[in-house]
Amino acid sequence: MSDPIEPPGDDDRDAFRRAVAGVRPLPRKPRPENGPRPRARARFSRAEREDVLRESLVVPADPAAVDTGQELTFSRPGVRQDTLRRLKRGEFAVEAEIDLHGLRREAAHDALRQFLNDAVHDGLHCVRVIHGKGLRSGPTGPVLKHVVNHWLRRFDNVAAFASARPVDGGTGAAYVLLRK
Repeated sequence: MSDPIEPPGDDDRDAFRRAVAGVRPLPRKPRPENGPRPRARARFSRAEREDVLRESLVVPADPAAVDTGQELTFSRPGVRQDTLRRLKRGEFAVEAEIDLHGLRREAAHDALRQFLNDAVHDGLHCVRVIHGKGLRSGPTGPVLKHVVNHWLRRFDNVAAFASARPVDGGTGAAYVLLRK
């Protein structure tokens, strides 16, 4: 059996007292009173409201970009109707995709332009752009959906685009057919 632990002896107590000689306790700080907590504020709500207002006042040059309805559809002259129909049905293999959720307008534009340029450079034929449905965009409606519709019409390397099938994002995404 092991030896029982002995209580500290007088020598230990004396050594401790010598070690802490001259030590003074810290002054006690008064405890802060539990007053009323500050009211919670959303950090970005004002900036987001201003962005939405500014974006809602920008009128695209093309009236078709304003009246998008639920589904997006566009094709350049020379794109056959059966090709557009196949695109709407999701019959082309999606070779890459970009998700623009959560990006501000300028960042989304730059990311989309770079993505499409890279896709054309890599020889891709069909890509998917996820812009979201804008369900939480408030009374102004979907912001990214409208501007993506506007931008895709302006990019020369886009031959056609159409809203995706429900399994691929529905009206919150678009299949984009690229020019060769």
